[in-house]
Amino acid sequence: MARISGVDIPKQKRGEIALTYIFGVGKSRAQQILEKAGVDVNKKVLDWNDDEIGRIRDAVSAYKIEGELRSEIQMSIKRLMDIGSFRGIRHRIGLPLRGQRTKNNSRTRKGKRKTVANKKKVTK
Repeated sequence: MARISGVDIPKQKRGEIALTYIFGVGKSRAQQILEKAGVDVNKKVLDWNDDEIGRIRDAVSAYKIEGELRSEIQMSIKRLMDIGSFRGIRHRIGLPLRGQRTKNNSRTRKGKRKTVANKKKVTK
């Protein structure tokens, strides 16, 4: 099992797919990395030799990935919250921030339903 930037890459998968296990590396970036390293995209990870793994590590290090990328994202969210922008406020209260309606959906952001009891009718 190859280990690139602190992530164990599955060895039974093709290189292009295996590199997507790294946070911040999608399919297109994985193709760019393999092209830069001079490794065949369809070659399985278990067929990579040490030299190819080293070249891939060098190519991956050119990008902002894993912990560095996560911290940058968190800092961007914190900045939005600190300046009190609309998106920052929505982040703070845990609601969707890209204009979605919240009356019926958005359960992923709002969490499990919290039932509110009906008002009791006054009887005379």
